[in-house]
Amino acid sequence: MRSFSDSYRSAGVNIEAGYEGVKLMRRHVERTMIPGVVSGIGGFGGLFAPDLAGMREPVLVSGTDGVGTKQRIAQLMDKHDTVGIDCVAMCVNDIICCGAKPLFFLDYIAIGKNEPEKVATLVSGVAEGCVQAGCALIGGETAEHPGVMAADDYDLAGFSVGIVDKAGIVDHSAMVPGDVILALPSSGIHSNGYSLVRKVFNVEHANLGLYCEDLGQTLGEALLEPTRIYVKPVLACLEAAHVKGISHITGGGFFENIPRCLPEGLTAKIDLASIQTPPIFPMLQSMGNIPQRDMFNTYNMGVGMTVIVAKEDADRAAAALNCGAYVIGEIVSGDERVTLC
Repeated sequence: MRSFSDSYRSAGVNIEAGYEGVKLMRRHVERTMIPGVVSGIGGFGGLFAPDLAGMREPVLVSGTDGVGTKQRIAQLMDKHDTVGIDCVAMCVNDIICCGAKPLFFLDYIAIGKNEPEKVATLVSGVAEGCVQAGCALIGGETAEHPGVMAADDYDLAGFSVGIVDKAGIVDHSAMVPGDVILALPSSGIHSNGYSLVRKVFNVEHANLGLYCEDLGQTLGEALLEPTRIYVKPVLACLEAAHVKGISHITGGGFFENIPRCLPEGLTAKIDLASIQTPPIFPMLQSMGNIPQRDMFNTYNMGVGMTVIVAKEDADRAAAALNCGAYVIGEIVSGDERVTLC
């Protein structure tokens, strides 16, 4: 006997739409299958058997996050295939900061009305993010929330688990004055500060499809550009060089995130002139009349991640990263934590 409930449907929840969504997303999930996956989607829990060969003290590392109000841009544009990449990126980019390789990911979608095609499209982005990160999408949940969310609204979040040998955890204590700070270029705003973005650009009433010469694309395309995933470049760098610190530049910008990997008594001295900033940032700053300090304390300003290595390792590390990494500063003695020069 098939599963259905007319009573539940009358309250606004269509469990049959949920089953249809699972059917539609299967082909996307299959793209993410890697060695270690034990179970398919649809069970009560996702099963994964990690390969522990060569590890003396394996340590599990977890990260969780959501897309935040960037997904409102997706809803206004009716384009739902990229925010899943953002969701994965915000989790796995955190995990890699301690040297861990992401193993698997699970997503959670709360939605006003379960439209199977929309849910499958959201999951297609999650799957793409997992492919880019080299991890498996082993499960998730879709929850229909009638009366709590508008029919077209949704909220996408997730979490990832990775693994690292204890001896391979990035050791910040090795950092010394004279070490250099490498910038890994961002793809744009990524997934932070969108409440301010939406206010400045008045997105509820703006023409997001309007082409902007300065951006080389429409405003909506620039705002929806997916967060870059740095897992594979950083894993390669960890193999090639002695990495002393990694920071994912998310909400809080330079001032909050870079100090998270700095030992006491050390400061990151950033050369402002060296930073390669995409045009969306000066446009945002100008239109919002936002002070420079606030920009660097809210956004990545074109630097999605920083990697700190010894000066003599900089060229080797940048080559291994193979993503256009370049030097933006150095580590100096001091208690300011971050200085912009």
